Amino acid sequence: MSLLAEERKKIILEELDTQGKVQVLALAEQLQVSSETIRRDLDSLVKTEKIKRVYGGAVKISYDDGEPPYQERQIINRDAKMAIGKQASLLIEDGNTIFLDTGTTILEFARFIEGKRGLTIVTNSLPTASLLKESLSQGLFRGKLIILGGEISPDQQSVSGYLCEEMLKNFHVDKAFLSVGGVSIQTGISDYDLNESVISKIATTQSKEVIVLADHSKIGVQSFSHIADLDMIDVIISDKKLPASWSAKLEQNEVTWIAT
Repeated sequence: MSLLAEERKKIILEELDTQGKVQVLALAEQLQVSSETIRRDLDSLVKTEKIKRVYGGAVKISYDDGEPPYQERQIINRDAKMAIGKQASLLIEDGNTIFLDTGTTILEFARFIEGKRGLTIVTNSLPTASLLKESLSQGLFRGKLIILGGEISPDQQSVSGYLCEEMLKNFHVDKAFLSVGGVSIQTGISDYDLNESVISKIATTQSKEVIVLADHSKIGVQSFSHIADLDMIDVIISDKKLPASWSAKLEQNEVTWIAT
């Protein structure tokens, strides 16, 4: 039975979520259509800015030269980031110790931290620390705010480096909230910035629970620097529904997927 173009495109995107890339010949055989039909489907998806064409197939969109500066990233998919942040805030409990990394989704999440008591928040994000300082002074929540020391990156508005790493190793937290560059069913979570990914990697080992915040553009993406495999992750919060092909692997690794 011949599939409609939109049905084929949906299958192609699901395959990209799982594999990170697709090949024209394999798709043509799988969907029982000509290679030229698959090429037209891929070209159509390119126009939606969901994929990038490569020789013989396509890959998911990613940042080839690293992510844009922090301020530029703040406006990308902001509605999705706000929804994810609001959902993530529901996982915070009175008395929690939590780590927040440097992602822009984390900044949106921090806006929803209120009404809690006895929190201890550790972060290496300058904008997040500044926002939480104001929230704390206004009495929106009660607790302590700790900003990690080290080398400052003006572009990424973050703190990283040896001093930051060693300082973080002294803390044990209940929950680490990570906003990553990519989530892959095969390779786990990753980021574009090497220094920031090292901090996130340490946070996964120092936390009882690891919660990943990732909008739809991060799903199926494998970025430059590996942070952790799926078996280190407890929860993924996304504005995208759980890809059907991911269910078995996430269940095997006891990862909970929360869609906003």
